[in-house]
Amino acid sequence: MSCGDPHDTDCNEVLAELWLFLDNECDHQRRELLRRHLDECGPCLEEFGLEEHLKALLARKCGGDHAPDALRHRLRQSIREIMLRKAVLGAEVIVKRSDDGAIVEVSAVVESHVWLSTES
Repeated sequence: MSCGDPHDTDCNEVLAELWLFLDNECDHQRRELLRRHLDECGPCLEEFGLEEHLKALLARKCGGDHAPDALRHRLRQSIREIMLRKAVLGAEVIVKRSDDGAIVEVSAVVESHVWLSTES
């Protein structure tokens, strides 16, 4: 999405980081850049408002609920695997799992170099 107006930060980049902004998970400098963009860009500000309302609704309806430990563990492993794949785009990534699905080894071949990570 783009509003068509020139900005210091691209609309798509801002929209991709809305949840980080809402959760105060970006540094002060990045937060200020995103806030300035939202102040200047009506379509992004509107999307921000929708995300803000969604976050508030989720907090009200699911605020006291916690994900089961097994689900959180699987999500962390999936996120770790995705981040590893992104880190070595174009490389062959091999993920070995134990019988219970836990990642026990991740390896990647990049230009004949092997990177190996073994979880303990």
